Amino acid sequence: MSSVYLSRPWDVHRLPSAAGKSFLVTGGNAGIGYFVAEQLAGTGAVVVLGSRDRERASAAMASIRSRVPCAQLRHLQLDLADLASVRTVTGELGLDRLDAVVHNAGVALDDPPRRTTKDGHELMFGINHLGHVALTRGLAPLLSAAPAARIVTVGSFAARSERLDPEDLQSVRDYRPKRAYGRSKLAQMSFAFELDRRLRARSSTVLSLVAHPGGALDSLTPPRAGVHATALGTRLRGVPARLLLQGKDCGAWPIVRAVLDPQVRGGQLWGPKAFGLRGTPRLESVRAHMTDPALAARLWDASCDGAGVEPHLALL
Repeated sequence: MSSVYLSRPWDVHRLPSAAGKSFLVTGGNAGIGYFVAEQLAGTGAVVVLGSRDRERASAAMASIRSRVPCAQLRHLQLDLADLASVRTVTGELGLDRLDAVVHNAGVALDDPPRRTTKDGHELMFGINHLGHVALTRGLAPLLSAAPAARIVTVGSFAARSERLDPEDLQSVRDYRPKRAYGRSKLAQMSFAFELDRRLRARSSTVLSLVAHPGGALDSLTPPRAGVHATALGTRLRGVPARLLLQGKDCGAWPIVRAVLDPQVRGGQLWGPKAFGLRGTPRLESVRAHMTDPALAARLWDASCDGAGVEPHLALL
């Protein structure tokens, strides 16, 4: 049966069973994360929605259950802006292993001034990147306990045109919101690729890879009660964009494949088929500026120091 499955093209509408497995999706109560959680719930897995807002998580779980009646869902109270809480929160999962974590939660600011987390880090770099570094450390024992766990980092098109400044990773000297966001996503992606290189060097069973949603718009996203609603006029105005872009339900496809596909390997980058913007998932080439060894080493040390975790991330 497995050979039959392996020879069949990946079908975003016919996902393989993941019964008996458990997945954590940060920011699983909204946006891309919601649709990742909804699609994974249909595989029979236990899906944990990591969210700081309990009410929004409850609404998301109700929406998923309306579409997947037998969904096995949990909520994990998670605030990636508070590193001390992130380092201890994984004990509340109540699981003996974790088969995948999707580092999806994030924030994007459009205007100055520069804002910081509770720990004093630039807000987007702190939440999007450092919070997930701390979470990876906390999850290490659970990930290592699974036969072949995956750490799937959700990247962004915004990272393609950015470059990291190792002397100013947190935009202290020159803060421009859109650039700071792109750099935070680039840091996430670069760290994920470097993490996999180090995991392979240690012959770890855990894989680290990156997937991105392409061009995923709210106006092209189907409604979900209590989670997402778009006015008719907005939906109609978004129709022309469908030629190049897609909704967040489709944007979840590469991420879900990165979690489930048995042929996925560590260090890979998955995205939409059509110009990296829309369509079914495909394997993409990784750009050189995302894997520069010297820069990756500096980012690694700065990230672990900023997140307050050991440079070896322990146990992975």
